[in-house]
Amino acid sequence: MPCPNFDCLKKRVTGGSIYLSAEDVTPASDGMRRASNSRSPGPALYRWRLASPCQIRDETVGACTPADFVDCPDVPDRVVVYYVVQRQRLAQADGTPVDGTLPPDGGAPGTPYGPWIGDGQGCIDVTDLNPPPSPDEVFRYFQELPLPELTAQQQPPGNALVGLPVIFYTTDPATQTYTVDIRGFTVTILATARTYTWHTGDGTDLTSTDPGAPYPDQTVTHDYRAGTYTASLTTTWGGTYTVDAGAPADVPGTTTTDGPPTTFTVLQARAVLTDPYD
Repeated sequence: MPCPNFDCLKKRVTGGSIYLSAEDVTPASDGMRRASNSRSPGPALYRWRLASPCQIRDETVGACTPADFVDCPDVPDRVVVYYVVQRQRLAQADGTPVDGTLPPDGGAPGTPYGPWIGDGQGCIDVTDLNPPPSPDEVFRYFQELPLPELTAQQQPPGNALVGLPVIFYTTDPATQTYTVDIRGFTVTILATARTYTWHTGDGTDLTSTDPGAPYPDQTVTHDYRAGTYTASLTTTWGGTYTVDAGAPADVPGTTTTDGPPTTFTVLQARAVLTDPYD
């Protein structure tokens, strides 16, 4: 389920198919385990990765429940996050088995083989391998931001007339800035409305790259037959982001929001003959 607030977003360190990779995960003197990008002495028997409980439950969506959000100790100058630890065997140079299992024939030394094996879970110190958020990781957060639901407005307001095009537009802001914390990195996301899809209510969709405008500068219009219609606006959002005030980069994907519906009636005007001498 989507995170309802930024506290949830901060705790969801990764989501979907995003994992943190590590060269080694070893016990630390403080009783926690520490993930590192350097290996312990001796041959490398495994490769390691860290997954959030959300990923284990649902790798594609990252479905979360309150039980997934485990608070870890606040250690000064360290990044400590609750993870599920997994390891996978690596083929050995001397051909010896790992955990009693040999790699398939022809496996080069260092080639991973076999399934990922659960190696426990808990609060893991990831300070030594804490990479800047990847574009895919930022996109996961972007999809869960409380982006605006833009409201469609129309002219004439209220009822319209057959033969007089209805003008659609929105005056809601087309940009919004958010700041989120991803594993201790300050990520600033500038969300921008990229396209507007006007659902006219009669089975027609109108797509524009601008928010429309009222008369006399209208750019989005639609002709109706007599009847009552419910229109709405779907906005497609893209964005750019910075990590710790660094160089901007594009968010690699878009997401949409649906605005509230608006209902109006289109009337058929009828000519009426009158006596000019009455």
